[in-house]
Amino acid sequence: MTNKQQSDRLDPATVIRAGLDLLDEKGLDAVSTRAVADRLGVRINTVQWHVKTKARMLELMADAVLGEIPLTGLPEVPAERARELARRFRRALLSHRDGAALVVGTYAAEPKTLSYAEALVEALLACGLGDREAAWTSWAVVYFALGLTQEEQAVDHRPLGDILARAISPATHPALHRVAGHLAPGSFEERYEFGVEALLAGRR
Repeated sequence: MTNKQQSDRLDPATVIRAGLDLLDEKGLDAVSTRAVADRLGVRINTVQWHVKTKARMLELMADAVLGEIPLTGLPEVPAERARELARRFRRALLSHRDGAALVVGTYAAEPKTLSYAEALVEALLACGLGDREAAWTSWAVVYFALGLTQEEQAVDHRPLGDILARAISPATHPALHRVAGHLAPGSFEERYEFGVEALLAGRR
């Protein structure tokens, strides 16, 4: 079968779906255009026909993840709407293995990503924020979500609590030692709620 014949029986959505399935099964490091081609039983050129490069494929995969965020059924109160959008963002990242690492490694100015960003910025503007504050607060919420969720998804692979416990002592790091129980991995949902509330405090 020629590359053209193989390409005709695929479409970009099928390639991206295969990429996400591979991500969920094996993690981000295993995702490549060649691995996706092997999964689909086609030549690598056929996959590249639809997504060009690995970087472009990852952008489209990240956009697909954000496309899973429902933008309906949101609270009418703007501040509550912004909080709920932040929660849904985190849930979308957590729904895929290495979801946060995938999204943080791309800059996908794609339709689904922009639809989510539009909803979040609109909610912040409706809270009474100025243009710059709404834009920068939206970035802060997104960056916080990506950072904390990356930590959450890495916990199974790195003994972060043990590393921290060995690194600090009451003599050299008294403040850190005092609060160490609150710095160890865990309670991610509560930490996320706390962080989002801190970012949105006073921005109603």
